[in-house]
Amino acid sequence: MGRAHGCTVTLMNTNQIAHVASLVGEPARTAMLLALMDGRALTAHELAAVGNIGAATASRHLALLIEAGLLAMERQGRHRYHRLASPEVARVLEGITQLAAQRTPARRTVTGPRDAALRMARTCYDHLAGRLGVVITQHLLDHGAIAFDGEAGHVTDRLAGVLKGLGVNAAALPGAEGKRAHCRPCLDWSERRAHVAGRLGALICSQCLDSGWLVRRKDSRALEVTPKGAVALRNGLGHARWNALTQDA
Repeated sequence: MGRAHGCTVTLMNTNQIAHVASLVGEPARTAMLLALMDGRALTAHELAAVGNIGAATASRHLALLIEAGLLAMERQGRHRYHRLASPEVARVLEGITQLAAQRTPARRTVTGPRDAALRMARTCYDHLAGRLGVVITQHLLDHGAIAFDGEAGHVTDRLAGVLKGLGVNAAALPGAEGKRAHCRPCLDWSERRAHVAGRLGALICSQCLDSGWLVRRKDSRALEVTPKGAVALRNGLGHARWNALTQDA
């Protein structure tokens, strides 16, 4: 009896996995999900344009994604805004992106400005990715502010001082309530090294944006470093690390 029950549970799990995979695997839905990877909420009209589909088709796709728990929808006035349901959804999408990138043949040709911008700095849900995210993370690791252990991470008592040197206020770091990790590594699909995610990653990203060090590029996950941000980040990271970052760009 127990064995039969176990088979039933396994079948239910595999069916659910297959269902979610099929939802993510449809090209228009994939495009819409990736468009939400910068953490913002978009309307059905905006997402239809991203998926290059009609409004009615987009509405059906979005309903399926909401039903599966991949998207959350909120109403504001006459509009309905859609966002990724959780950081866990973003983490799965980033992992799929990483796997897809590994299957892409390596080429030595120079890609266009848009790709270069995404490689330099971009949002990964609500934290920083790209070379800038990786460099900031390495700075935190080198100064003993954080430590990674496999897929886990933790902060140390040095965090506040190191963040202060970067111009980030550690006092604004949210508490440990809820399921979200305080600090964890997220493998960067373009750099193939870890950038920091979790509450700490979100704090660094939001303060960089709020301080005007970074600005969002329209219709892209790419972030642009402002002149003000270049000065602040160069002072925080050190001239040698900043010069290495910008020379590789």
